Amino acid sequence: MSSNKKNIPLDGFKGLTENFSSDATSGFIVFLLALPLSLGIAKASEFPPLMGLITAIIGGLIVSLIMGSQLTIKGPAAGLIVIVSGAVSEFGGGETGWHLALGAMVVAGIIQILFGVFKLGKLVDFFPLSAIHGMLAAIGIIIIIKQIPVLLDLNPALTKGKGPLYMIAEIPEYIRQLDPKATLIGIISLWIMMHWHEVKIGFLKKIPAPLIVLLVAIPAELILDFQHTEPAYALVHIGNLMDNVRVNVDFSGISQTGIFIKYVVMFALVGTLESLLTVKAIDLMDPYKRKANTNQDLIGIGIGNTISAILGGLPMISEVARSAANVNSGAKTRWANFFHGFFILSFVLLASRYIEMIPNTALAAMLITVGIKLAHPKEFIHTFQLGKEQLAIFLVTIFVTLYEDLLMGIAAGILLKMVIHLWNGVPISSFFKAQATVSFEGDTYLVEIDKAAIFTNGIAIKRKLYEIPTGFNVIIDLNKTRLVDHSFMEMLEQFKTDYEDTKGKVIVQGLESHLPLSPHELSARKKPVTV
Repeated sequence: MSSNKKNIPLDGFKGLTENFSSDATSGFIVFLLALPLSLGIAKASEFPPLMGLITAIIGGLIVSLIMGSQLTIKGPAAGLIVIVSGAVSEFGGGETGWHLALGAMVVAGIIQILFGVFKLGKLVDFFPLSAIHGMLAAIGIIIIIKQIPVLLDLNPALTKGKGPLYMIAEIPEYIRQLDPKATLIGIISLWIMMHWHEVKIGFLKKIPAPLIVLLVAIPAELILDFQHTEPAYALVHIGNLMDNVRVNVDFSGISQTGIFIKYVVMFALVGTLESLLTVKAIDLMDPYKRKANTNQDLIGIGIGNTISAILGGLPMISEVARSAANVNSGAKTRWANFFHGFFILSFVLLASRYIEMIPNTALAAMLITVGIKLAHPKEFIHTFQLGKEQLAIFLVTIFVTLYEDLLMGIAAGILLKMVIHLWNGVPISSFFKAQATVSFEGDTYLVEIDKAAIFTNGIAIKRKLYEIPTGFNVIIDLNKTRLVDHSFMEMLEQFKTDYEDTKGKVIVQGLESHLPLSPHELSARKKPVTV
């Protein structure tokens, strides 16, 4: 739905007063969702579980005041579990690995601030969409693999330091050693997470599935007396907040130069990509059609990550599931994010003993659900529909990530995309140079693009398009291009939507002379070679 400017909710402290009821209510609903997920993400990342809550508190109470988006929720992300746990492991594991990983996170947070200061919020546009989605799918697969032993309540020592491919081969052995009582709670929790949305009763459907899991899992744990019949690793342990809030970062990991640089790059790069993608998605959901200031948002995220890492917390992003729940719960402004952090802080201070009644198998079920969403079969089907070349990039990114790591995975996806473009006749000179001219006559802007419109030169073309004043007619001429790739087609569709929201008109011409590489409307287009 569209909205008149005068109906847009106020920002700042005036917005707090104006929208107190809707934002506090939405913040409370998101808190119910974020509390168990933050615990599970921290534990899966090999951080103390309490640190997941500290990250969410900082993301709510501090970052909400400086972020550049109105409706996103800042907190620990399942999509970074693979990187965080990898950093802890490579820095020595255990408490030592945690402290040293924090050093790389602090530097990455500062880099994110610089990304925002130097207006690099457009960074996301450089990466081909199939490689990004392949990276996210690989993360989902790894989350599922690593949480299966937790769901079965196995001793963590059995899987410590094991890679995803090794763990896949060991699944039959994990099943043979499962703990029946704890696994039963995990399986029931997983069923609830997967099927709660199918509930037909209105008021029940509004209750977040993670809260239902806790309402089932905690009483079940008490009835089965986990405190006395199960090993210590079966339950969450968080400790006292005030005893743990201190400077926990250790920068001595910088002596391991290769590892340190690797994880600084991954924290900064992947965290930034995930966060910007979420901001972009939530902008589309905003009923008031507000556009986030992505550079300001990166500054906010960077500040939050720097503070979080100093205190021992996880890296945070604009988290998509919690942000979507925030929009759907009727949030109006950034204060909903603030309230979500406030409610988590209040619960930790006043009711932390209830947190330690949560079975880890229930948290594993929540994370497996996140993994399934990231690596759902529909992602593979959708990518195939975009074109066989997109599926190849998607699958190569997944395989290299599973075999090596995320950085190598997304690099392999980008490299394959560039090779495919060369095969399709894109000259090397067009990879990083935007050969586009803009002219104006009457009430019409003509944008002529030469040789190629692809992901690597798309940032510069996009800048030229968004510099066009609003309210005019815009003709984008692609007659002289040899290839228009899928990432550029997506960008073009988004520009058309954005510009026509300002009462302007966009006409794309020249694609009729190109052949689509698949039947999908946003597939890549290639101009046939004429003899």
